[in-house]
Parts: sequence; structure tokens; C-alpha cells
Amino acid sequence: MSAPRHLCYLTGTRADFGLMASTLRLLDADPRFALSVLVTGMHLAPEFGLTVREIEAEGFDIQGRVACEMAHADGGQMARNIGLMLQGFVDVLQQRRPEALLVLGDRGEMLAGALAAAHLGIPVVHLHGGERSGTVDEPVRHAISKLSHLHLTATADARDRLIRMGERPDRITVVGAPGLDGLTALANRGRAELCAQEGLDPAARLALLVFHPVLQEAALAGEQMRLIAQTLTDTGHAVLALMPNADAGSAEVRAALQAFATPGRFVVKTHLPRPEFVAWMAQADVMVGNSSSGIIEAASFGTPVINLGSRQNMRERNANVQDLPIEAAALRAALAGVPPRPAPPHVNVYGDGRTGPRIVDHLASVALTPDLMDKCNAY
Repeated sequence: MSAPRHLCYLTGTRADFGLMASTLRLLDADPRFALSVLVTGMHLAPEFGLTVREIEAEGFDIQGRVACEMAHADGGQMARNIGLMLQGFVDVLQQRRPEALLVLGDRGEMLAGALAAAHLGIPVVHLHGGERSGTVDEPVRHAISKLSHLHLTATADARDRLIRMGERPDRITVVGAPGLDGLTALANRGRAELCAQEGLDPAARLALLVFHPVLQEAALAGEQMRLIAQTLTDTGHAVLALMPNADAGSAEVRAALQAFATPGRFVVKTHLPRPEFVAWMAQADVMVGNSSSGIIEAASFGTPVINLGSRQNMRERNANVQDLPIEAAALRAALAGVPPRPAPPHVNVYGDGRTGPRIVDHLASVALTPDLMDKCNAY
């Protein structure tokens, strides 16, 4: 029997780890693989919940921990952190070379990981490539794709876009979004229980609020958050709000949320374990903000989503999403007109909840040969 194939997954936030957790468990349990995890970013910061503890609790082999500066989030620090992580990743990956590095999405951590691995001759497997957003996230996502050697996309449209970008069709496989796997089973807590835990009235209109700053609009982030929070308060919603990612403008968003925090009315959480977050997504009357979870995952529950601003521009939508500018009148009208949830089943363009097994089977059979590294555009 051949030696297990060593795969390393790079994780920098609670979000990407939550999306990949079920797939990582499948890989870790499969004797064909030796899985390790490279941890960085918000996971190692106490002010963001020190979520590396959730990775430790899973029992995964942590190949390395690469810390970066989280205290002063602005565009310059985000760029400098890419350099810090690049150096750290090179050291970790050289010490114990995996046969492939798995990266997901469009954040700077993943860009640094792809740069490091590509220069070390380690194939990069990119998940959720080929998608659009219209902000700085989009060119970062596409840069990661151009540094990657194998692509596991969520949709057929994303695959077609990668082909038009010059990626070889035989190296792109549509698997679906891994964050949908086990999603409905994960939401196993009822509305009354969740509200009692946070001191909210289950009879009130419940809003789940997740809003992240956009780099190009960082100077406006605090004002945008205050407008959203004020409108939800004025319309009588009970709010569960999650603190933002560590990006430019995040300090202002955090300050605005803290200013609105009110026991029994407006609850602000630094972090929610994924089962709790998913349960809230399933039970909320409306999800408000600009999180990709509203675009990708909420449709599996039929949860109405009011997507605000530019952060998710041009991504494929499900029928439950309504797009709005960040304006009080428009948000107030949308909240008043939130439709009732449709009856199951809920169709989701991002997949059928069986992505993990497809990823496992593909990574077990795909050839990780030296010619993968001889990459050029397939024009």
C-alpha cells in the first residue's frame, strides 16, 4: 500500500475553516491521506476569539502557526501582513513539504500561501475560484487562481470563467460549495432555545447581522454600520450581530456595533461556533449585511437575505437574496417587505450538500506530478 498523500489546508479565519470543516474531517479520517493544517490570521488573535482552539478541538495535525499584526487594520497593514505570512509560510512548508496545499476563496492569507507554495514547487488546489465580487476581493481571488494548479469550483459558471481566464479545462472540476455539506443537520437548535441563550425575545422579528468593511470604502465603514444598526433598531428588530473580519475599516465597524449593543435588543458577538451561527441563520427572520454566507449558505434554509453594498457584487445569486445600496430608506422598505420563507426543498445554485465526498475522491485520484508546475495560460 502506498504512503498516504500529505495534504495541507491553509486557514486564516473562522469563516473559511467553518466552510471546510466537514471536508477536512473526511480527509483526516481517510487512510489515503495525511492531513495537516497551517494556521494564521484571525485564528491566533484573542480579540477575534482565538479560534485556533476550534481547530485544536478537532484534533487536526497543525503543521504550523504563523502570526501577523491584527491590531491596526488598514490597507497598508493588510498588504504588510501578506509579506509577513509569505515569509512564515515558506519556513513552515519547507520544513515539512506537503504534496499539495489547499486554499479557499479570496483573502490575503490564501494569496500568500499560493505564492509560497508555487515557488516551492508544491501544487496549489484552489476552492471557490472563478467567482466574482467586484471589490478588491475579486482580483485577489483571480490572482490566487492564476497561481494555482488545480481548481475545485462551486458552480459551472465559475468553471467557465476560469477557462476564459486561460486555465486548462482538464484541471478544473465542479464540486459545489463545501460549506453546504451537513448544513441543515447542523442547524439543530430551535428559535426559543437560541433566543433564551442570548436574552432575545423569540416573538420579535429576528435579524442576523453580519457586515464586513470593504477596503475601497474603509473610510465609510463606521458610518455604514451605524446606518444599518440604527435602521434595524428603528424598525423594532431583535438583532444578533457578529463582529467583522480584521480588514481595513473593521475597528470602526466594531465600535459602531458596540455603541448599539443593548441587552435584550441588540446582541453583539465576537465569534459564534459554526453550529450556533448556522442555527441562527436557519431561525432568523432575515439576514442583513454583506457576508458570503448570505449569498451561498442561507438559501439552503430559505432565509431571506438583504445584501447591502458592493462587497458581493456580481456573485451568482439565489432567489432569497435582495440587493440594496446602503441607504436607510431602502433598507427600511426592504425590512418591511421581507417575504415569508418558501416551503422546502430549497434550491441552492451552489450545490447539493455532497461536496466533501467529491473533493475527497478527486484528491485521491488526481495525479500530483511535476508537470503540474509547468503552468501557462491555455489560450
